[in-house]
Formats: sequence, structure tokens, C-alpha cells
Amino acid sequence: MRFCLIDQITAIETGNSISAIKNLSLAEEYLQDHFPGFPVIPGVLMLEAMVQASSWLMHESNDFQYSTILLKQAKAIKFNHFLQPGKTLVVESKIHKSEGEEVTFKASGTIDDISTVSARLTLKGLNLVERDPSLASADERNMTHNKQLFRQLWKPEVSESLEA
Repeated sequence: MRFCLIDQITAIETGNSISAIKNLSLAEEYLQDHFPGFPVIPGVLMLEAMVQASSWLMHESNDFQYSTILLKQAKAIKFNHFLQPGKTLVVESKIHKSEGEEVTFKASGTIDDISTVSARLTLKGLNLVERDPSLASADERNMTHNKQLFRQLWKPEVSESLEA
């Protein structure tokens, strides 16, 4: 199952940084159980939002050369605040180090300028065809899907008008 925890990319600087937002709605199913009477997004999903934002920066910076980007490592994870329905998580991620197909990011999430979550993330890009030549068509489908979704999330003209 694919799911997107990024609602919009608000700024991107190729090879350097990305800003994105995640709006939390009470309609999200997992909030029914997490936690009854005090709905908050699970910490692992805040972490996943930072991973997804970082992967979009990696895709865009590498001209979508990888069909798949995976989380290799998450370090120094800190959860500082709850994200409740009606609030927006602002995710910022900056490239810290890039070594071939592996990129390390310093990522953070804030709500109303209050630190909510932070981590150092290492992501690895790969193409399935490198492991199994019969998966070339799967790589093509993933790359096409990634490019289409990126165009939906990143609309520079919309972001620029929001800043004005």
C-alpha cells in the first residue's frame, strides 16, 4: 500500500533543502485508536513524513534516477510535541552528506514554530533492475509514478503566491 504523508512541497532548493507540510485531519483513520479521547499522529508517522520529504529532495536532486528510495538509518530521533488534528506539521530537510546512492539528511518538523520532531536520516536510492533484470518494467512504473506525484506536490507558482 502506498501512502503519502506530504500534502504539499512548499519550497525546494535542488541539492540542498526542502520544505513541506502535512495537515492532520480528524478524518484520518488511525486517529480513532491513537489515542481514544486524545487523537495524535503516531510518532513513527511524523518520522515517515520527514523520510518522504527527504526522498522527494533526493528524487528531484538526482533527476529521478532511482525508482526506489529506502530509509537505511534514522539516528538522533527526538519527539518534542504532539501533532493533533487541525494542526500542520512543517517539515524541513537539508542534505548533510551525499555519498553515491546514499544521502544523509538533517530533518525536523515544527508546529507553529515549536519543535515537534527531529532526526538524522540516511536514505539509499536503488533501481530494482540492478538486483533482477526482469524488474526493469517495475522501475519504469515507479519512476513514472514518482514524477507524477511530485508534480502534484510541488507547484512552484502556488508556493510563490503563498509567500507574497
